[in-house]
Amino acid sequence: MQLNDVKESDVTDVLVVGAGPTGLALACDLARRGVHALVVERADGLFPGSRGKGIQPRTMEVFDDLGVLDAIRAHGGPYPVGMIWQDGKRRGEHRMFDEVAPTEAVPYAGSWMVPQWRTQEILFARLRELGGGVAFGRELTGLTQDADGVTATFTTGAPVRARYAVAADGGRSTVRRLLGIGMTGETVDPNPALVADVRITGLDRDNLHVFPPADGEGFLVLWPLPGVEDFQLAAGFEDPAATPDLSLDGIRKLIATRTHLAPDAVTEVRWASDFRPRAALADRFREGRVFLAGDAAHIHSPAGGQGLNTSVQDAYNLGWKLGAVLRGDAPDALLDSYEEERLPIAAEMLGLSTGVHRGKVRRGEATQQLGLGYRGCSLAVETRTALPADALQAGDRAPDGARDGVRLFDVFRGPHWTLLTVGRSPELPHLDSDLVHTIHIPPYEPYGTGVFLIRPDGYVGWAGETAEGLAEYWARFGARRSASHRAQNASLGT
Repeated sequence: MQLNDVKESDVTDVLVVGAGPTGLALACDLARRGVHALVVERADGLFPGSRGKGIQPRTMEVFDDLGVLDAIRAHGGPYPVGMIWQDGKRRGEHRMFDEVAPTEAVPYAGSWMVPQWRTQEILFARLRELGGGVAFGRELTGLTQDADGVTATFTTGAPVRARYAVAADGGRSTVRRLLGIGMTGETVDPNPALVADVRITGLDRDNLHVFPPADGEGFLVLWPLPGVEDFQLAAGFEDPAATPDLSLDGIRKLIATRTHLAPDAVTEVRWASDFRPRAALADRFREGRVFLAGDAAHIHSPAGGQGLNTSVQDAYNLGWKLGAVLRGDAPDALLDSYEEERLPIAAEMLGLSTGVHRGKVRRGEATQQLGLGYRGCSLAVETRTALPADALQAGDRAPDGARDGVRLFDVFRGPHWTLLTVGRSPELPHLDSDLVHTIHIPPYEPYGTGVFLIRPDGYVGWAGETAEGLAEYWARFGARRSASHRAQNASLGT
């Protein structure tokens, strides 16, 4: 795969720092909105490891909208049943996830396993289809901003001027450091852990293989990764002072010590890393024209399978808002809702990840991220009263479903808003036809009846029994502004 074919410019709409899942998902979302985003990555290629391998159902819905779901499905698979080993014998099964069945409203149920490097390849390929790319080997050294934009400097190449910048450069974010934004957190586990992609013989690929702690040694798990010959190895250490050996010999010794396999069963180590699980949250997600997303904003224990998913959904939340502001369809104040909506979600997911790591929370419905939403936030306007708590409300995820031959997710897919009337045909205000798709369906239980304006990221923005008040909402958050404003808004002010 040819990588560094992007045509760089010293002026762009959005500078995205980091070509991980967060940066690539954001760039894809911006590209389909006609926004030019330059993605810069200090490494010479995409991240090579399997680290964040669990894709939650809500993220599958995001990938559906971004046009990569078929590839994610083709290159992934469901999590296999765990096989517990002791003294070289199979002693029982372990199901890591509570089973959750799909429904009409929730078409993707259960976690889907895809190595992180594969997810990034798929997003990168999609970005190129949309006309974008990544500038590799571009390490950020400086970032300044003024009233009109942001200027970034690098170890090599010319400075870049952008209207906005997004830090998607990981837990050790250079952008966050340059902005002086602190992180508050805790050590989830003082003991070190190791994760590696290995080639290994002597184990079937129908199960994940669990080797419980024994004789003062930590746990060890081997996951067969779908679509490749690799296993992901995850191991914990009981000594806080231990330094995991990431070499081939070191991992062979680890395997021989904790499993019934011989050292030479490990034929190759393709990638390896060590870490100490921690949870941390940035003090704020915005500084002027610069936003934090993904691990730059929140660092999770990997046990909960929430880090990559929360990160992709940061990008999904921010993408449509940046696009609307840059096109002149919404005021800059819309961007204030990014931190308002995403910071509490990240805090909640950090608590969930830590709970899973410490054995207090099961992986199941709580970890699928389908119940997360933005009730009570400024973009969620609910005009109905006396609703039961479990009723669909403004701020909630808009469910899927099919009525009269129309599938809702097919209607929602794309960069537009959707005006959905259910079971009623009230008089509707005029909304810009190029920004809003309008559809009517018969009564449908997840929605009941009423009028729902679905945001571009698949959440209910406004809801009512009738359309009264909808025009005012649209004028505040989605209405196309004047052509002269759009022209002015397109200028970088350099």
